Amino acid sequence: MNASPLVGRPGAVKMEHGAVAVHYGDPLREQRLLAEGAGLVDRSNRDVVAVPGADRLTWLHSLTSQHLDRLGDASGSEALVLSPNGHVEHHLVIADLGGTTWADTEPGTGAALVDFLQKMRFLLRVDPALVTDQWAVLTIVGPKSGEVLTAAGVPAPDAEYAVAALDGGGFVRRMPPTGAGVAAFDLVVPRGEIEAVADRLGAPLAGIAAYEALRVEARRPRFGVDSDHRTIPNELEWLQTAVHLDKGCYRGQETVARVHNLGRPPRRLVLLHLDGVSEVLAEPGTPVLAGTREVGRVGSVVRHHELGVIALALVKQSVAMDAALTVAGSTAAIDPDDAPAGPDDTLVAARERVRAVRSATIGR
Repeated sequence: MNASPLVGRPGAVKMEHGAVAVHYGDPLREQRLLAEGAGLVDRSNRDVVAVPGADRLTWLHSLTSQHLDRLGDASGSEALVLSPNGHVEHHLVIADLGGTTWADTEPGTGAALVDFLQKMRFLLRVDPALVTDQWAVLTIVGPKSGEVLTAAGVPAPDAEYAVAALDGGGFVRRMPPTGAGVAAFDLVVPRGEIEAVADRLGAPLAGIAAYEALRVEARRPRFGVDSDHRTIPNELEWLQTAVHLDKGCYRGQETVARVHNLGRPPRRLVLLHLDGVSEVLAEPGTPVLAGTREVGRVGSVVRHHELGVIALALVKQSVAMDAALTVAGSTAAIDPDDAPAGPDDTLVAARERVRAVRSATIGR
């Protein structure tokens, strides 16, 4: 994929092996911009898949974890493609508009998704295609993002996953909050219009690093980063956002239903606070250790403008809230908000561990 034209803007630092800017000169300031005002994030490295055809919704309904056969026009959702054993193979963010279902996915995963869909077409009236070369995802983020859209004459849907058409093609879709009070709108626009759309919106640019920091704070996982080949939906928030527990049969449903009924998936997603002793952030997949015993793996690791170094991690259910953990030599503590039950002595101890980790970071 060619680099986005927005990496040519002043201050842009391009992602290594990527097509978008990691930041525009000051990643922490850009985080505060997204948390308190509004900024435009170039996410045009995401893959975009288009599925036109009269049978598209019933077909996707049968293939994914989401209830899609009655999805209304100008609405959206999230969905998963699972393996026969219930492991997550794809995560899709969906919008249906004007006879076409659109799905944007993690960078580099669209071709495999389309290959799977093509194999499942049979004689149905569907025509899935990878259209990343023609369409791009931009995201406006922040508590004032709706005001930015309105001032630019762009519709701002008022319900999560609601979709509105854009003049000149494409659409805008409201997403769940990226954090407390931090609204987010995805715009899927013609790739050749990226700069024109950015100029029309007039919002300051913020890099992927700022977006990722708020995403991690909000505990919103990324496929292939915060998940691995063993991940089942029950371990992540996707059980609430991308799975319909009352729909009929689909591939992997038996595992999802069984674990849901038992109420105890093998792992859980938590937010870790790290002491920041290393200038180099741990890579996704780095083990989480309790002493010398491996009890999990980290996914996204970021520097947050208020919380310091934080990470999303999948850890075993048996890991206590106040467990003494390390990641790549850094001390780590589970955020108390991820406690499975109400406050108790263990939760108090967990809060103390987080305070100790953050104090060590501030001390440096």
